[in-house]
Amino acid sequence: MDDSPKQLIEERQPSQAMKPGQEARVDYEYIRHGVVNIFMANEPLKGKRFVEVTAFKTKKDWALFVKRIADEWYPAAKKITLVMDNFKTHSASAFYETFEPAEAKRQWDRFEFVYTPKHGSWLNMAEI
Repeated sequence: MDDSPKQLIEERQPSQAMKPGQEARVDYEYIRHGVVNIFMANEPLKGKRFVEVTAFKTKKDWALFVKRIADEWYPAAKKITLVMDNFKTHSASAFYETFEPAEAKRQWDRFEFVYTPKHGSWLNMAEI
């Protein structure tokens, strides 16, 4: 599982396609329309990818995304191994701040969280 902020931009001037004897012309000035967060979970060996776009990257947004993984995409799984970075929102407190205590514990217990090393380099699946 990974998350990544993405800037929403619009071209100020439309690009001009390549023509015989002329290269394509692109004006790199743009209009900024804010930022969104992309959550992505994938199961590479099965070719599955789950994506959700949120306005923010809060503990609540993360907890709701992880709940969807458990309850909608893998409802029959007894334990789900989720590999992710060690970001501050990826914690048990996110569940307890978002759900009632019984639901928070149920969600936390469904997962085995595997955190990537803090100073290690790893493939950013959401950006790819």
